Amino acid sequence: MTPILFVYAKGGPPLEYAIPRIAAHAEVHVLALAPLPEVTAPTWRPSCASVTEEAPREGDALVELICEHAELVGAGAVTTLSEYAVVAVAHACRRLGLAGAGGNVEAARDKRLMRHRWHQAGVPVPGFQPVREAADIDAAFDRLRPPLLLKAAWSAGSTAHVRVEDRTQAERAWQLGRDVMAASATEGYAELHSARDGVSDFLLEEIVTGRADAWFGTDSKHAWGDYVSVEGIVADGVYHPLCLTGRMPTIPPFTERAGIAPVALPQAAQRRIEEVSRAAVDALNLDTCATHTEIKLGADGEMWVIETAARFGGVMTTRQVEAVYGLDMLGMLVRQLLGEPVRYPEWMLTEGTSEGPGAAGSLVVLAADPEGRPWRDLPPWNFAAVDWHELLGEGTRIELVREAALPDGTPMPAYTEAGGANAMAALCFLTADSEQTLLADCEHVIAALPRALADAAARAGEDEAFPGQGTTDRTDRTDRTDRTDDAEADV
Repeated sequence: MTPILFVYAKGGPPLEYAIPRIAAHAEVHVLALAPLPEVTAPTWRPSCASVTEEAPREGDALVELICEHAELVGAGAVTTLSEYAVVAVAHACRRLGLAGAGGNVEAARDKRLMRHRWHQAGVPVPGFQPVREAADIDAAFDRLRPPLLLKAAWSAGSTAHVRVEDRTQAERAWQLGRDVMAASATEGYAELHSARDGVSDFLLEEIVTGRADAWFGTDSKHAWGDYVSVEGIVADGVYHPLCLTGRMPTIPPFTERAGIAPVALPQAAQRRIEEVSRAAVDALNLDTCATHTEIKLGADGEMWVIETAARFGGVMTTRQVEAVYGLDMLGMLVRQLLGEPVRYPEWMLTEGTSEGPGAAGSLVVLAADPEGRPWRDLPPWNFAAVDWHELLGEGTRIELVREAALPDGTPMPAYTEAGGANAMAALCFLTADSEQTLLADCEHVIAALPRALADAAARAGEDEAFPGQGTTDRTDRTDRTDRTDDAEADV
């Protein structure tokens, strides 16, 4: 098999899922720029030919580090699944003469450049203003319609996103956002190629009004989110949209709670979304990479492109797609990077296969109620002690993603709007008979989990509530307790 260098950094699908799929098509050599998830090492390490851990570097030094390791192992391809490493890996691939995202990769990473390219190409995007100094805030409120959303230009997972109504509030939010990004950087959740830009660069953006009911209808008792993602691959400059994934409604400001596949939209609506995603990705002029394109759905069929990433969707998106649509996107990308033949669907898939579950989803566990209000008390997180049979419908299966979960007994981190997904206590993967069933089950889990965790604590003899522990920092997700025997519940 041809060697491939896999550059590991924070974020992306868990290694226990990703590494075996890459190893099915190449000899995997890991260059780790962040602490590896040893809790699942028995699952992924046997699939690796070598594993090397290095302290992250910045700019050309990081690119050179990647090139050195690629040459050392004779890599025929270099790839990553982390948002924070895509730029460095793309530049390394160009130096090595290997297939990669190409010289325009920053346009799929820096939200300011991304929107500028789309605006030039006529792709529908919300109005925006880059923020580098206080005068830019004044300019934003002079020409954009408030309320506005302050975003870190290089962030992921809704980190450092704050809704603002006026200039004064925006200035405070800008300082808060920089503090949040700096704190995230210390935990490895920041751009690696240009660390300084990752902390300091922001933009203000108009908040467009989504109308999920205009797309999904009003008959359903369960609410879909007002945006979807198009998962795809660019192969030698040609974009191949593969399928849609949907969402539950976000919580303030725009933090995701769950991703779901398939999406309960008519085929005609999915085809319209497919064409908008094609225009957005084509405008970025990428070479060869995965893509994850988020599109906001408005009234009267209106759409706005929110962002495109030159990597697969995070959390368990790749596994959702494989389970529902039968597409091993990781294997497809590896073969493409190695110059091997890949069969792409002629059109984006709009229905799941009959062989898989009806639906699959990723549920982010946050200490916030369905409206986004933080929990008053913060009991310990304890997956194994929750009675999942009481929370889920018949036939629904839930599994803990151990690489993205706090150890049982850790107090739930407090949810704050600016922190976004930084407050995640755990990630769970679910399958169900249909997307509507899965949506209903996720809604019930979110509403019932505070009581379920409190009851579990009481059963364990922890009778007190847990006020005052909301300032607990997120534990490094490499320090997980292995709970293999308790990691699934079939309901």
